[in-house]
Amino acid sequence: MIRLRDITLPFDHKPDALAASIVKRLNISERELLDFTIIRKSIDARRKNNIVAVYTIDVRVKNESELLRGFSQDIRISPAPCMSYRMPTVGDIHGLRPVVVGSGPCGLFAALILARLGFKPILIERGKDVKSRIKDVRNFWRNGELDPESNVQFGEGGAGTFSDGKLTSQIKDKHNRSRKVVEEFVKAGAPEEILYQARPHIGTDNLVKIVKNLRSGIISLGGQVCFETKLTGIEIRGGKVAGAIVNDSENIETDTIVLALGHSARDTFEMLHRLGIPIEAKPFSIGVRIEHPQDVIDKAQYGRPASGEFLGPAEYKLVHHCENGRSAYTFCMCPGGEVIACSSEAGGVVTNGMSFYSRNRPNANSALLAGVNPRDFASTDPLAGIAFQRKWERKAFEIGGNNYFAPVQLVGDFLAGRPSNSLGRVVPSYRPGTTPCDLGECLPGFVVETLRLAIPQMDKKLKGFSMNDAVMTAVESRSSSPIRIIRDRTFQSPALEGLYPAGEGAGYAGGIISTAVDGIKTAEAICGKTLKMA
Repeated sequence: MIRLRDITLPFDHKPDALAASIVKRLNISERELLDFTIIRKSIDARRKNNIVAVYTIDVRVKNESELLRGFSQDIRISPAPCMSYRMPTVGDIHGLRPVVVGSGPCGLFAALILARLGFKPILIERGKDVKSRIKDVRNFWRNGELDPESNVQFGEGGAGTFSDGKLTSQIKDKHNRSRKVVEEFVKAGAPEEILYQARPHIGTDNLVKIVKNLRSGIISLGGQVCFETKLTGIEIRGGKVAGAIVNDSENIETDTIVLALGHSARDTFEMLHRLGIPIEAKPFSIGVRIEHPQDVIDKAQYGRPASGEFLGPAEYKLVHHCENGRSAYTFCMCPGGEVIACSSEAGGVVTNGMSFYSRNRPNANSALLAGVNPRDFASTDPLAGIAFQRKWERKAFEIGGNNYFAPVQLVGDFLAGRPSNSLGRVVPSYRPGTTPCDLGECLPGFVVETLRLAIPQMDKKLKGFSMNDAVMTAVESRSSSPIRIIRDRTFQSPALEGLYPAGEGAGYAGGIISTAVDGIKTAEAICGKTLKMA
């Protein structure tokens, strides 16, 4: 096939306009165009009076080689690269079944690849299956009754199940692992558009059915999935993994454990630290969720309302480097979404953002964060970042009213340094409820300073960002893991053969795609070890 880049059309073009553009670009007749596939579609709204869709397309034509020779000087036209993921080679599979800990994207894809290669993995998850988990989460949002083992952080699908389901990533991937992840999502029920959208998202409503279908695929290939099964210890013999201890008493005999933990598995981090597994503190971020009317964002980005099929709710991504030496940035922006309660420990308030696939709610929200580094922890303990998070989550719980209500403040009041006593145009979407306050009481001083410096500057890039009635909801503290579980070039802990730290919780990824890709890479590492032993 031939790859065409930079095919540009009006954002609301007719369906047949794409084929006509291909024929024109290649200077061929309609009969010579055999087939085409959209590889990428993005919206360019830099000129609001001329918003366009920009395509990359793979094309099948008659006389392909001859045609390519005629365009050898045109960098927009080239042979289409291979986009298929190649499964790893495996040696003789014998012995014990690998145990994968955690059913987020990392664990699901590590288990799926291992299952396809005949390893029959055992996937264990401390939380419940996704259907039961949804009931517990809704009960928490409705009534403020938290289940510490079944919540937005713990359960089938991981924290990403209750999110916007973004599939963007900054990783460079020569082996098409990212493409493999997206293709597997489509096979499991995701919309096909995610294969080519420049900023694809699945939506929490689709993620629920997708994780169930991925689980079914693992089981159909000989894998086993166990819910309400928490890793509480590791049996060690001669410096090697000899078993996974679960629920304090049961031992699953294995010589391979994939630690696909989430970033909130604090008790598991503590257990690993007690065992002497090397862990180091790492930077992360802390801040708030900021919420605007979606139509304000649409007008700022498009100069017009969003138009559904052609021009969905607008997104943004902002960063500002402040004169105090710190930076603030937006993260995990959820167009037409809602701010959600994400606590996993009693007595702490944690927020995040979530959208359904339709993104049809009235508000837009995003994390608005400031960077935190180990120097801010006032301790050299590798788990000091956890204590730092916990401190501010408990402060938010207290300021919110000790009932999982979240502290909120209007942006205008925050910038003026005065508490909020009431709300304005923007109705907070956070449940079970909110408490107007002064966010300076539940955020570190340097974060308050950094956000106050950044918000007016961000408004210069996105008009309306600093609107007085926009709502800030605290505290967003779980944007990434506060620790890194050290691994070597074989993906194993240097202190324990057979222990494979992986994914977001172990400090090696962030977001659905990069976390799933790290799961695939970990499965490949296990295959490489098996091949050497064969």
